[in-house]
Amino acid sequence: MMSSNLESASSERLKALFAKAGKSRWLGVGIGALGTAAIQSSGATTVMVIGFVNVGIMSLVQAATIIYGANIGTTITAQIVALGLSSGNGLSTTAIFAAFAGLGAFISLFAKHDLGKKIGGILAGFGMLFVGLSMMSGAMEDFAELDAVKIFLASISNPLLLVLIGAILTAIIQSSSVMTSVAITMVMTGLISLNQGIYLTLGSNIGSCVVAIIAGITSGLNAKRTALIHLLFNCFGVVVFMLAAGGMALFSSSELNFGTLFEQLFPGVPQLQMAMFHTIFNVTTVIIIMPLTDGLVRLVCKLLPEPIVAESLSKKPHFFFVDEKMLRTPVVAVRQVKLEIEHMAQLAMRNYDRSLHMATRLDFDEENDFIQDEQELDFLNHELVQYIVRLNGQSLPEPDHFYLTHAIRSVSDLERIGDYAENITEYAHLLKDAKEHFSEAAIAEIDQMRELVFLVYQHTMKAYMNNDRDAYWTAHEYEDQVDDLNDQMEQNHIQRLAKGQCSALVGAQYIELASNSERISDHLINVGKTIGGLYPKS
Repeated sequence: MMSSNLESASSERLKALFAKAGKSRWLGVGIGALGTAAIQSSGATTVMVIGFVNVGIMSLVQAATIIYGANIGTTITAQIVALGLSSGNGLSTTAIFAAFAGLGAFISLFAKHDLGKKIGGILAGFGMLFVGLSMMSGAMEDFAELDAVKIFLASISNPLLLVLIGAILTAIIQSSSVMTSVAITMVMTGLISLNQGIYLTLGSNIGSCVVAIIAGITSGLNAKRTALIHLLFNCFGVVVFMLAAGGMALFSSSELNFGTLFEQLFPGVPQLQMAMFHTIFNVTTVIIIMPLTDGLVRLVCKLLPEPIVAESLSKKPHFFFVDEKMLRTPVVAVRQVKLEIEHMAQLAMRNYDRSLHMATRLDFDEENDFIQDEQELDFLNHELVQYIVRLNGQSLPEPDHFYLTHAIRSVSDLERIGDYAENITEYAHLLKDAKEHFSEAAIAEIDQMRELVFLVYQHTMKAYMNNDRDAYWTAHEYEDQVDDLNDQMEQNHIQRLAKGQCSALVGAQYIELASNSERISDHLINVGKTIGGLYPKS
């Protein structure tokens, strides 16, 4: 509950943070740590990163540094757990946090605004976390007194077996934070030794990769590479510390191991010993791996090379900017929907330009490219609308809900532009089959129409992407000129027809082409209306 509400409440800030990740590698580590500490879930951070890599927002090196930071950020959970189990003889922290849970539940129930409900959810989840820890600790104290339990746990002393158990349990519950919290509680209550807890924690680092693997397995190649970077990085850290443990056992005259070492460093507080090991382990691993990042990325690219894909398969319609994984961060996904719609507009206008070229020059060299882009437009019209509907069902600020409602209309408008371009190509084929063509005067007017429609497009998209009302009204002025030119083209055609300068077939296709161009500018203006609430809310 705490993680989900923190993630939802801070997703706008996470978007701004991730946008800065490319400035430096250490900044990427810091952003990963801060973002994960904010939402209390390294798995959520990693899944977000995989989504960004999958749609090309982030490079593999940037993704690697943020994953490094996520491993540091997730250690905050262990420190919080250690704090929660250190109530001492004064006022019980459990009682304090039980009050937090009650207050949070009250706020969440009665808050009128979405942000208030999220804050209530954060407080309730935070309080329930410590109440649950107290209950688990109390139950484990009795459990630890059973002879059968002591004998069984004492028999599991092999470090590799403990690492394996930690990895398997974490993979099952899909949360290294939960596994580490359980291990800390078991150590504090004497159910297992500190050294056993340390090896379980090492295993949990490997098991936590299952979340990234599940996210990457159904995504693109670079997403799979990101998941593999996460797995190799975590395994690297475990191997380094296992070798260090082996070295201590081999070259130390006393019974020196990580358990005895941290008992000496933080005497009398086993929960803090575990939490500090978890933090030092992850920070040390990041320091060691940072200079090796480029080599790690090259290794992953060799292990998962670019496949040899048939050209027909590589051109299969697909999303360019949105991704299913981004539904976990709705505010980020809204921005990506906007980029996807901008890309859709580019496709539609590129096909409009091709259609005019075919109609005026009777040159069909780019017809296959036209067909491919038209298929992409049809795909986006169907699939992007479904994606927007799912996204609009998420918890979002009211302006984003309003935008998404009208984004569906924008998708439909852009698909109609593609249909009008398709109509113009049909006129081109009719002219070619009839061995007819437009006159030079008609072609000059069509070129003028093209120039005006593209001015409408350029200013509309400037308005759409930047919420620029001035650009929208400039686009509207050019759209008025398109209307005037359409009327003028019809009058000019009638004059040419009367003088016998063109045939009835050519004239009919000319009028339809001008009319289709005018309708395209209308649809572009509709797209621009989505900015700043230009559509009425009804």
